[in-house]
Amino acid sequence: MTGFRLITTYSPWLMLACLVVGALYAWLLYSKRAPWPKPINYSLAALRFVVVSFLCFLLLGPMVRYITNETIKPAIVFAMDNSQSVKLFSDSVQLNQAQQGLQTILAKLKDAGFETEIRTLSDTTKPESLDKLQFAAPATNLSQLLQTVRDDYRDRNLAGVVLLSDGIVNQGISPTYANYNYNIYPVAVGDTVAKKDIVLASLRYNKVTYSGNRFPLEAELEQQGFDGRTVAVTLKENGKPIDRKTIVLKQGQAVQQVPFQVMAGGLGKRHYEVEVVPQQGEFTAINNTKHAYIDVVKGKIKILVAAAAPHPDINALRAAIETNENYETELFIPGLTQLKQQDYDVAILHQLPGRTAGGDAALNLVRQKNIPSLFILGPQSDIQNFNRLNAGVRVNTTGQADEVTTAINPNFSTFKVADEANERLQQYPPATVPFGDYQVAPNTETVLYQQVGRVRTNKPLLTVQTAGNIRNATLLASGTWQWRIAEAANNQNPVVYDKLITNLVQLLSAPRNKKRLNVYPVQNDYTSNDEITFEAEAYNEALEPIYGQNITLKLSDEDGQTKSFTFANGENQSGVNIGTLPGGRYTYSATARINGSLQQDKGEFIVEELQLEALHAVADHNLLYQLASNTGSNLYFPNTLEQLEQDILKANYKPIIDSSEDIRDIVDLKWLFFVLLFLITAEWFVRKYNGSY
Repeated sequence: MTGFRLITTYSPWLMLACLVVGALYAWLLYSKRAPWPKPINYSLAALRFVVVSFLCFLLLGPMVRYITNETIKPAIVFAMDNSQSVKLFSDSVQLNQAQQGLQTILAKLKDAGFETEIRTLSDTTKPESLDKLQFAAPATNLSQLLQTVRDDYRDRNLAGVVLLSDGIVNQGISPTYANYNYNIYPVAVGDTVAKKDIVLASLRYNKVTYSGNRFPLEAELEQQGFDGRTVAVTLKENGKPIDRKTIVLKQGQAVQQVPFQVMAGGLGKRHYEVEVVPQQGEFTAINNTKHAYIDVVKGKIKILVAAAAPHPDINALRAAIETNENYETELFIPGLTQLKQQDYDVAILHQLPGRTAGGDAALNLVRQKNIPSLFILGPQSDIQNFNRLNAGVRVNTTGQADEVTTAINPNFSTFKVADEANERLQQYPPATVPFGDYQVAPNTETVLYQQVGRVRTNKPLLTVQTAGNIRNATLLASGTWQWRIAEAANNQNPVVYDKLITNLVQLLSAPRNKKRLNVYPVQNDYTSNDEITFEAEAYNEALEPIYGQNITLKLSDEDGQTKSFTFANGENQSGVNIGTLPGGRYTYSATARINGSLQQDKGEFIVEELQLEALHAVADHNLLYQLASNTGSNLYFPNTLEQLEQDILKANYKPIIDSSEDIRDIVDLKWLFFVLLFLITAEWFVRKYNGSY
């Protein structure tokens, strides 16, 4: 029902003045003798009176207040705990009875004038009727379910919520801690009697470990009714048993730890499975297994620090490098230490090649294995031999030296230097560099320039070779140990120096990425409840991003089952959503034809099975009873649903009237403009038609 009322900004008595003005204006205009008949004259005077009076009335700021009344029926929401535990641990006959009984109540309430709605733990699984409800949700969060109902019905007539549940909560907070402004009618299902069961409750492990290392994996067992029983716990890797332990379930100790020490072999995602051998008389074996997915990565980055002779720079370099716990250094100085034949990721060659013999072994190792290197020049460097290495910069010197300070190249962006760099570099003492001319190769960038006094030259001090098959860097200065000491003395910690060296090591050790197709999941690890999204990047020959490429994605699980998806990458698109997947390790391959050339990419990711619903088989009816008590209701069971129906109807929930008010200025009503325009036009037309004077 809608009503309205006219109000004005000024006193309504002023409307009489508006009428007087309109009448006076009409009398002055039409009181004289006219060439048309008197009826037409009176009509024209009436039109002018109406128009002028209404225009004066608009000056009073009139407004219209609309009042709308809406009758809102009382609503009953049927909130269904459709988690797996309800079906696993409830009597099927009892559960079916509850579903059919609640569907009958829903229909009767709708006939009685109630608004009804079905809600589940997931909004995407709403059934058409309660007897078709599927119990497949992998987790139970009753608090979120009830709070969502409260929020969605905040401005509506919510009478109550009928909650079907076993009371088992494994996500979110307990719903008994919240206050609800509606009645909750819990219907309890499930069995409250403790089952004779062994539960593998959890696994504890690090998700990332280094190849070749042993790592701990600890299983936590819970048991009920098997005191003194001996059970076997098996550890499998990719389906093959690798370890087995026999433990005695101690009396009075419900939780026991079973530790394993596992050797991390190979690289990539490894699938481990811990299983407790099922026992005779055990209620269920579905909670006897847990899965672990561990990413085995290569060990620490190994850095060879080779020098022609002992020098303070070496200690400064090693101290800076080892601020990163993922880096470890091996020192080689001819005559003092032995060169270990290892697979180094980066080499730092201090004044090598040198003028003295002994450093050839390190240089040969670097050449044979194409190890990315940081060359540091100094008085003992053999400049001619260095120039033959094509490390990105060529030095033409007469053998003299110069003292220079540092200046950052503002155009260098391959890696980010520390934020404090500009200020702290000015505090560094001068370093010794070869005096002469420098030629920087086209595939080389300058990180630091040489500065003489306050003048920055175009001569490089630190360069990185960023293009080509091998990355190299060159520091054209010795004595840089003073930089680290000076920065530590002035600022307590040498952040800029350490960051500069570790950034160089990271750049040199990073694999070259020449891929023109990069397809990847948004996350590396998912749960079986998550929706999985893939994104893609495509590049042309100049490695510039391009869009609109048709990409085929093939997904394979551990059993070899494959699925295919096709999508196009876009500048503002979110990739492709492949939905949820069961737990396991998945590999994928992607192909796209870019400018006629077939490009490929591949990878792997993990989906972790939650298995929360199989952990606890004992229903918690006490939680449901507390919910009912907190809202002034009762606890019901499948055989007492008739009482539930009677209690809802006896509560005599009434519809409510919701009134809304809307105030608008009359001058904002567009249709009034056209009415006035019509009246004025009609008056003008009649006057002209009958001969105006």
